[in-house]
Amino acid sequence: MSLIDLSGNLLFIAFLAYLIGTLLFGGAIKSNKPDGAAKRADRWGKIAIIVTIIGFLAQLGYFITRWMYTGHAPVSNMFEFTTAFGMFIVGAFILIYYMYRLTALGLVALPIALLIIAYAAMFPRDVTPLVPSLQSYWLTIHVITAALGQSILAISAVAGLIYLLKAVDPKVKTKGRFWLEAVLYFAVLVIGFIVVTVIFRSMGYEAVFNYVDKNGAQHEIIYNVPAVFGMNEYVLLTDDVMEPIAEMPPVINAKKLTVVFWSFIVGSIIYLLFRLISRRRILDLLHPLVRKVNLNLLDEIGYRSVLIGFPVFSLGALVFAMIWAQEAWGRFWGWDPKEVWALITWLFYAAFLHLRLSKGWEGKKSAWLALIGFAIILFNLIVVNLVIAGLHSYA
Repeated sequence: MSLIDLSGNLLFIAFLAYLIGTLLFGGAIKSNKPDGAAKRADRWGKIAIIVTIIGFLAQLGYFITRWMYTGHAPVSNMFEFTTAFGMFIVGAFILIYYMYRLTALGLVALPIALLIIAYAAMFPRDVTPLVPSLQSYWLTIHVITAALGQSILAISAVAGLIYLLKAVDPKVKTKGRFWLEAVLYFAVLVIGFIVVTVIFRSMGYEAVFNYVDKNGAQHEIIYNVPAVFGMNEYVLLTDDVMEPIAEMPPVINAKKLTVVFWSFIVGSIIYLLFRLISRRRILDLLHPLVRKVNLNLLDEIGYRSVLIGFPVFSLGALVFAMIWAQEAWGRFWGWDPKEVWALITWLFYAAFLHLRLSKGWEGKKSAWLALIGFAIILFNLIVVNLVIAGLHSYA
């Protein structure tokens, strides 16, 4: 078995372990009832964290073996970076779990990691040579440090989501209930992306276009889903396929915008089917699982996660990024979309800490801020990487 095959198998094992770990954490919460079942719940929790650690070690093995095979840190494209991001989230969760022993964290952190890894698996997994600008030791330093910072910040969102799942009454019509259900709806859209990709990939769908980029050069591009949006000055080269409805300017990657569009449509259908079949909101389903969590403890976890993650993110996403940009492109800052959104993320979490420390924004306010911060991170990962053309588009 080659290293690349071994790495793929290890990633699959990790995915299965995280899935089983989620079910076991759910079992621990279900067993924790006021009928003398605390010991059984504790046993479920211990098994769940052991399985999670096995999954993390398997994914770490994937990361190392792929690194050995490619000769560089496996964070150079969407598949590699996103799988690494999911792994770091699980690693951060394991650390926090042993600090606070809060089972409910696993019931949210592991599904988020599962969605992120499943999302990554929809991108090409082929090993390709690094583009010249990535052939630097700064690839390892900058990207891994930034991903570590984001993963720690993600734990604050996990704690914030659990806090709100308990604090927001699903039976009372409020703005909080609406927006919390919206957060859960957007998680379903990720499932929509996975379903769309799997369906059209299994069909072998392809549509070939010529287009003109922002520099006036002609290129060829292949769509693997029916084209809703066309690239700038596109020419369709494949017969009997869907013609784009609208043409996008060169600063927009219309192929990836099309994937986002289909993900929105299919994800919305999945969400509506769930509502019709269950006749319940997702919030109604999750609320009973978090009734016993300690809100003050969740608030502390969310705050400390930002305290740790913010300086790590600052170092990786700004300081190291600027040094590498100077070496690669001869300038520290260039207003590239990825750079701009990294700065927006940094400013948001700086504001989070300011509001927390000087204005006393705790509890619900802090939990909502943590969710908004993670939404900005995901926007940077998904929309900025996929839709907006820039120097980081290769990622």
